[in-house]
Amino acid sequence: MADRPRLILASGSPRRLDLLRARGIEPEVRVPDVDESILPNETPTMLVTRLAVDKLRAVVGPGEIGLAADTVVVVDDDILGKPVDADEAATMLRRLSGRSHTVVGGLAARVGANEASASLSTAVTFRDLADDEIAAYVVSGEPMDKAGAYAIQGGGAAFVTEVAGDHDNVVGLSVGGALELLGVLGVRPPFAPGRP
Repeated sequence: MADRPRLILASGSPRRLDLLRARGIEPEVRVPDVDESILPNETPTMLVTRLAVDKLRAVVGPGEIGLAADTVVVVDDDILGKPVDADEAATMLRRLSGRSHTVVGGLAARVGANEASASLSTAVTFRDLADDEIAAYVVSGEPMDKAGAYAIQGGGAAFVTEVAGDHDNVVGLSVGGALELLGVLGVRPPFAPGRP
């Protein structure tokens, strides 16, 4: 149907793409290049919302329909992004072991000239992790491009005892939240299939 709008996903994350595809949405993918450094005095909510907006604006132009997201893990008021190396990944996992942390997701959407953004939080609890299982998980390579050094949709699921809130947010994109944000701007599925 030619009258269906095309949705652009401003993200290189295969997890975000998979979440949309699981809902029957095949967006056009454009990978933004933005500086993800934390600004002075920036809260986790401020950070993920700003980065989602920056990613959106980097690749989605006026007149287009787009969606972007950003995710961080927060423990002891510290923001855990993606680990820079295996040692940092192991350190992050030791900090998360046997306790709860918060996954904060930021969303940004554009429909034509209008933009909207939002954030949401999900509480995740880990069981106690042994040093050898942390080491084995880090060696698998899975933690290296994940906020907080784990993938709840992958091997990291074995560490989780409880999720309070939106599970998709922990994976990297609250699809329900994203569709609600697009709805606020006047656009709802179905979308036209995106270009590869």
